[in-house]
Amino acid sequence: MLVVLAAALVAADTGSTYEGASGNTRVALPRLEAAVTVDGILDDAAWRNAARLTGFSQYAPVDGRRAELETEVLVWYSPVALHFGVRAKAPPGSVRATLANRDRLTSEDRIEFYLGTYNDGHQALVFSVNPLGVQQDGTLAEQGRQNTGGREATDLSPDFVYESRGRLTDYGFEVEIRIPFKTLRYQSADPQHWGLHIVRRVESTGHEYSWVPARRASPTFLGQSGTLLGLTNLRRGLVMDLNPVVTARAAGAPEPSNPADWRYARTAELGGNLRWGLTPNLTFNSTFNPDFSQVEADASQIVTDPRRALFFAEKRPFFLEGIEQFSTPNQLIYSRRIAAPAAAAKLTGKVSGTTVATMLALDGSEVSRSGDDHPFFAIARVQRDLGGGSRAGLVFTNRSEPGFSNQVGGVDTRVVLPGGLALSAQVAGSRTERDGQSELAPLWELDARRAGRHFGFNATFEGVGDAFVAGAGFISQPDAVTLGASPSWTVYGRAGALIARATGSVRVNGRWIYDDFVAGRDLLDQQLFLTGNIEFRGGWSLNLFSWFERFGYDHRLYGAYALERHLPGGVVDTIAPYPGSGTVPNRGIDAKLQTPSVGPFNANLNVTYGNDVNYDEWSPATILFVNSSLQFKPTTQFRVDGTYILTSYRRKTDGSLVSISHIPRVKVEYQVTRAIFLRLVGEYRSLHRDSLRDDGRTNDPILIFDPGDGQYQRSLALAQAIDGLRGDFLFSYQPTPGTVFFAGYGGSFRDDGRFRFANLSRTADGFFIKASYLIRL
Repeated sequence: MLVVLAAALVAADTGSTYEGASGNTRVALPRLEAAVTVDGILDDAAWRNAARLTGFSQYAPVDGRRAELETEVLVWYSPVALHFGVRAKAPPGSVRATLANRDRLTSEDRIEFYLGTYNDGHQALVFSVNPLGVQQDGTLAEQGRQNTGGREATDLSPDFVYESRGRLTDYGFEVEIRIPFKTLRYQSADPQHWGLHIVRRVESTGHEYSWVPARRASPTFLGQSGTLLGLTNLRRGLVMDLNPVVTARAAGAPEPSNPADWRYARTAELGGNLRWGLTPNLTFNSTFNPDFSQVEADASQIVTDPRRALFFAEKRPFFLEGIEQFSTPNQLIYSRRIAAPAAAAKLTGKVSGTTVATMLALDGSEVSRSGDDHPFFAIARVQRDLGGGSRAGLVFTNRSEPGFSNQVGGVDTRVVLPGGLALSAQVAGSRTERDGQSELAPLWELDARRAGRHFGFNATFEGVGDAFVAGAGFISQPDAVTLGASPSWTVYGRAGALIARATGSVRVNGRWIYDDFVAGRDLLDQQLFLTGNIEFRGGWSLNLFSWFERFGYDHRLYGAYALERHLPGGVVDTIAPYPGSGTVPNRGIDAKLQTPSVGPFNANLNVTYGNDVNYDEWSPATILFVNSSLQFKPTTQFRVDGTYILTSYRRKTDGSLVSISHIPRVKVEYQVTRAIFLRLVGEYRSLHRDSLRDDGRTNDPILIFDPGDGQYQRSLALAQAIDGLRGDFLFSYQPTPGTVFFAGYGGSFRDDGRFRFANLSRTADGFFIKASYLIRL
């Protein structure tokens, strides 16, 4: 009996307990001179002295309710690392977890740690794992863009070096995580306090649990974090990461003079990256001749308005380090503008409450105006904490080369007030010089929003001058002024009800061309949007969106257009500029259904139908968009992702087809181990477009100006039929971020007709190998 009692005492946890639901979220973190084996089994002696974080409450779909399933998180730190352990209860057979590839946990159970190492309430490093220990990580830098509740999306682009293991148990699952201080940036104070949020996602119910009893209606998620108190004497050691990279490519294409003769151009390059932690809160990064080849192309996007540019997220490793510290309203810093740098360096960190991020880069000559010069980029971003989630910031960017230079400077602020109200403002200006001629132009944004539990409100007033150029940034819609307002209402169902949460909103927008706004002329576009979101029991969701618009003729899109006018007597005349005019009324509905995991399946279906602008001809059109996906995971290692995108425009006048595109895509992945996976991707693209005409007015053929010969060419406006197949294979070995080996092949083929798969002719292909090794000194 005494032996049994002694064993029980040894097994008992001796660390303090912090129950989040009771508001006990300030954790006196134990410091232990110990090392453990990260194996997903919490049986090392150190775990018995860890702080115990319990009392999770529901965060989504309804905040403030007690969590249905128990979660216990153990946390302690050694001199060199922070340790988390998780014991999570779940009904037998309900846990969704696979041996997924890194950052692919959207349909899996997972637990997320938001670690605010600067304790400023608006930026955090995010470490997430599923029950098998597969990692998903990134950063969250809040911009205050949520007014219907909930937290902003995590940027999953950055990858951090840390250890994690997990396992399923008879009561649920256990997870063990070790995050080295060498991986983190943090304050230089001693002792110091860190912010901490913990969120558990339960895929079988669609519920999220939070250790801190966070309110969805708060203007800030990170500002509600708990606190890890009294971290002291942290030992990072020398933070010096060397990352040499070797790439080799062979790109094949037919010889122009003899298509039957297939030729390959072979290249091989050596480059590298350096990361140096000057201090715990300042990091220097540099890169030389980097290889920015990607192992997966940007996802297809539907273009609904050609006046808006498409945004693609950064994926390149050098630019991802400290990317959250370069974030600005209106994306005035967009690192993909630096296309192929020969060399680049940056310094990021936080000093005395001020975040500092600077970058210098020398871009490749192939992206210069002359083809011989190297564009130079200089970028700086400074942000100062004002307390309570408020902050102020400055931004400066420069892009210059012979005959061209562009500078952008601006100031921005966000002020969080009592009652859930947040005010944001930004004012910026650009100076652009081309061949000795310079132009100045402004940009501004005013934003007020209240994220209430039942009522929210957002109002915006923003403008971008017609001559505003962001040489190192991304502007979605230049040369426009927009004024809009949107109230929203949210209701909640009882626990266990079919509808857990429902939100409805109305938005009214008015948009001017910038010069028209300055001159006091009429609106170009008028918009009314009705939006509804319903979260159902079990994790199903339905989003509804309806639009009522009147779009005025936007002459800026048709500067290269003209008409071929056939006159009596066989005379053919060219009418330029294109005389399109009038207002196009639009209305329609968009519905999106998203499922949780149902057995081995989960799916999304997004359908849009209604009247919109046929921008090819400036006339009314009936549109049909379909964007659907289906994921099948029969085992923990094998998965199939299928997507299908359809875009169809038909003329409102006679129902004839303007354009139609089909893009089916299948991706098959097999995860051999956590480090090794195989992927096969097949994508078919079919684009058919009718010859263009002045629909509903004269029906004359449209001509398009060819700058090559200075003439209007009808041939460029004739019907098009493009059908092709693309296939890619990839072998990937990635034991840790920075240490990788990729080998792949991709080929493109032209089809003789839509989906015939007969007489396929190869148009291009290529092989590549990429290897890099992370050396941590």
